Amino acid sequence: MCGIQFGRGFLLATMAILVSAGGANADTIVLKNGRRISGFQVVEEMGKVAYETSAGRLTLPKSIVDHVEYDGMVPQEFGKSSPIELLLTPKTEAALADDEITRATVHDGAIDRGYIAKLENEARNGQTVALERVVRAHYAAAQFEAAHNNYEQAIAQERSALSYAPDRLKLLTEIAYLHLRRSEYKTALEYLDRAKRVGPHSPDVAKLAGWAYYRLNKITQAVAEWKRALALRPDVEVQAALEKAERDAEAEEKFRENVSTHFILLYHGGAEPGLAHDVLRTLETHFSAIESTLHFAPPESIGVVLYTEQAFADITRAPNWVGALNDGRIRVPVQGLTSVSSELSRILKHELTHSFIQQKTRGHCPTWLQEGLAQWMEGKRSGENAYAIVKVSEENGKAPLGALEGSWMNLPTEAARFAYAWALAVIEYLVQTNGTGDIERLLDGLVNGSTEAACREVFRMDYNEIAQATLVYLRRTYLR
Repeated sequence: MCGIQFGRGFLLATMAILVSAGGANADTIVLKNGRRISGFQVVEEMGKVAYETSAGRLTLPKSIVDHVEYDGMVPQEFGKSSPIELLLTPKTEAALADDEITRATVHDGAIDRGYIAKLENEARNGQTVALERVVRAHYAAAQFEAAHNNYEQAIAQERSALSYAPDRLKLLTEIAYLHLRRSEYKTALEYLDRAKRVGPHSPDVAKLAGWAYYRLNKITQAVAEWKRALALRPDVEVQAALEKAERDAEAEEKFRENVSTHFILLYHGGAEPGLAHDVLRTLETHFSAIESTLHFAPPESIGVVLYTEQAFADITRAPNWVGALNDGRIRVPVQGLTSVSSELSRILKHELTHSFIQQKTRGHCPTWLQEGLAQWMEGKRSGENAYAIVKVSEENGKAPLGALEGSWMNLPTEAARFAYAWALAVIEYLVQTNGTGDIERLLDGLVNGSTEAACREVFRMDYNEIAQATLVYLRRTYLR
């Protein structure tokens, strides 16, 4: 999302909200004994549950945690999908069932490929039992790879399983899900069409098809699929997605559509047509620049919607400090504009950067890194905010990056000001010191682990050391 402007009006006392993590909404860790612990930015890492408190970063053994309640979101049980993924995840069997085939396929933290090859040799005889065993082995291997975010390898294992059981509904929905995680929506729909023929009354197929259509900016089809999914099985995540899609459909009923190489643009019929063409030209220019920096390009067209100010507020329901939004589609208020101003160009590049990062990291990028890099790419630098950041850090202690990993949408305005300024300062330090190549490697590292672990791997620093080095950089660069 595109945040507020940072000016000399920073209020140091208010900025300190985030330093104590008091500006963020707390999550609740529920232990198996019933005890409830409040913390911020709760994550699972290396067999432990880590969370931020006013006393610093604490951890608990994963074995004693029942689930986490994320600030009003659906509870997450560790080992299952994050709240963001709940909409996507089909309700199938446990990822790795405790059976003979699974234990023989995955053990000692790795896939036994020799065992799978042995089963494949047995399956060549065409015996039903042998075929079922090799299917289950490839499925177990796929789930192991997916659990480690190795989606390409997981897809390869699912395809191998499908070669032995081409009409297995579970395999078709699982491979479609993996393609959705890779933002390959058209490919996902190909498997879902096959799944629909096998299981025409499957709510999971309709649920995933709705997501694919929504991401392809085919809102009418998404609404139809999600309605079908709800008719087959009640689902709170699908209900929420449907309500959002219906708001989009109602608002966009009379919108016009323009298309370019990488974008599908919707805009109000009464808007200036020249603006739409200008926006697309600007976006294509920014697309090339970001692709060159990150060495990555989203595989599908990106949806962009231009709103009036009131329509933007009504549809997004974002805080009043949010100037634009990217929730998979780039949403921008452009009321009164007839061409792309320098400010609108900056906003478009900021929001487009989010699309690249989200898809490059498979949705595993924390907010501070998202917003810091998006600001850097649009051309912002710390400048006049440097003194305020250093001052509040000296008086209140460094703002913990771990407290800025989750959503900022519920932050008070001044806390959001500080969050944006601090995130930009950190990214500015990392880029100026290490170059964009290390940022690219950091983004790649997020797919398979925690952000702090990826920082240690790429920069040889933990969060605290990065924060301290950022302050040194700000003093040296701006406060001399």
